[in-house]
Amino acid sequence: MYLKKSTNHKTGRTYLSVVESYYDKESKSSRTKTIESIGYLDELCEQYEDPIAHFSAYVDKLKKTKKEEPVTLAFSTKEKLEVGTNLRKNFGYVVLSVLYHELEIDKFLINRQRSTKINANTNDVMKLLVFSRLLCPASKRKTYESKDRYFDKHSYLLDDIYRSLTFFNLKGNELHLWINDRIKEYYNRDTSLVYYDVTNYYFETDKQDELRRKGVSKEHRPNHIVQMGLFMDTNGIPITYDLYSGNTNDCLTYRPTLAKIKKQYNLGKTIIVADKAMSTGDNIYYTLSAKDSYVFSISVRGVSKEIKEFVLDQQGYQWLGKEYKRKERCSSRTIKVTGTSGTKFKKTVHEKQIVFYSEKYAKRARIDRAAAIEKAKKLIQSPGSYTRSTSYGAAGYVKNIQFKKDTGEVLDTGQALSLDEKKIRQEEKFDGYYLIVTNECKLLADKVIDIYRGLWKIEESFKVPKSDLETRSIYVSSKEHIKAHFLTCFVALVLARILEHKLNHKHSISKVLDSLQKCSCSNLQLNYYFFDYYDEVLEDLGDIFSIDFSQKMRTLKEIKKILASTKKG
Repeated sequence: MYLKKSTNHKTGRTYLSVVESYYDKESKSSRTKTIESIGYLDELCEQYEDPIAHFSAYVDKLKKTKKEEPVTLAFSTKEKLEVGTNLRKNFGYVVLSVLYHELEIDKFLINRQRSTKINANTNDVMKLLVFSRLLCPASKRKTYESKDRYFDKHSYLLDDIYRSLTFFNLKGNELHLWINDRIKEYYNRDTSLVYYDVTNYYFETDKQDELRRKGVSKEHRPNHIVQMGLFMDTNGIPITYDLYSGNTNDCLTYRPTLAKIKKQYNLGKTIIVADKAMSTGDNIYYTLSAKDSYVFSISVRGVSKEIKEFVLDQQGYQWLGKEYKRKERCSSRTIKVTGTSGTKFKKTVHEKQIVFYSEKYAKRARIDRAAAIEKAKKLIQSPGSYTRSTSYGAAGYVKNIQFKKDTGEVLDTGQALSLDEKKIRQEEKFDGYYLIVTNECKLLADKVIDIYRGLWKIEESFKVPKSDLETRSIYVSSKEHIKAHFLTCFVALVLARILEHKLNHKHSISKVLDSLQKCSCSNLQLNYYFFDYYDEVLEDLGDIFSIDFSQKMRTLKEIKKILASTKKG
């Protein structure tokens, strides 16, 4: 709302009126609506010493009154929507915008784009890809087509998004370090414990290249996959990651990624926490050589006979409640290490070995095995109906089974297939038992177990990009675009984890993202937007970020003012 001064060029007279600007849906442009006609300036001068000043103050008073008084909007019951109309916009991303600019990702991209010939604003592209990855994950094309769900202006084309991906890939490592520095500054990043795990992501393509390869899929799919190794700090906030070809063994990703993180991120002595896939002799020896410590789990079924006997010997166990027991010992263990020439040699490590048993885990193991055995029986009866991938989990209980290397089909060796009863009985003995080893022998057993349980954070981090962020399946094809795609997912994951950290883990990240996605509004009339969703998550976020998400009606000006405030350093 403002005081409009309209001058008639023929008569030279100026007419004053109070008008309000609004966005016209039909013409898709800004228009004005007269709120009140005042009169000609020359006639008003006879009544007022300074009509402009007087009525400018009058308009200011109207603005304040308008904010305080109810707004009356008139609607026609016959009004219809045109094809393609979408009056809905998301407002929840305002929280993500605060964190994005707090990490100064905009500053990083804008500064580095200056030396390029890229015309599009790569910062705007990054924001679209990151915010959409969190709130409405889709392909790059679909994300571009849905860009108007946000209030931000977009002056780039779909091709600019793909050009930006190439730029993001070139600056990826730098951006990792930049974000790390900001997190150290604002959140006092704690790397006394560093968690590491590996997962893989599949591609809906038969094409194989340097990165996309056939490998052991975590989801037991036959697709080409890419391996991702992720490091995370004590608070569950990602530090960095590396990508590996799909046929890379999980344990082989550990050493090069750890070497990188130690050097580039200036980490001091840390305790590396990882699951049994990382607990090879080479990885343990490398960790100790780097003057670091480890807390690894080890498969009870794969250890030496002496350790198995220690696990099954019920002497020394301490029951904590009715369903949980544990015992510990400090002992020496021999590991095999690969030398630089490829030859193997033995080393002795002194470590604390902690065995804990959970009745809940035991019940789950029995249920899983029962399903696998039932499947194994069906496989024995009808081997032609199964392949290597579809028989996963069951084939291990079938004697004499082999698969064709090229097709994965069950190979007819002339030997009858039968259930491996002996293996089943052996595995049953160890249901519910877990073994954790660490070279930090002075740590209390419960502390070590608590440290290891923190690994769920990184496992949840993998679930976030796979489910909530829908990192899979991946629709870009070139190596540089695939890497850039994972970079945008990493940035999105960092924002999600910081958000979770700010909320003190009160709500799951899935619930938080769902609330932010539902925090949307619709344009009713003129520049008024109506909000129709509010919950406990938004209430908590409002307290943290000083944004009133309970307000039912806002003007476009108010919304833009809030969004603009998120970009201020």
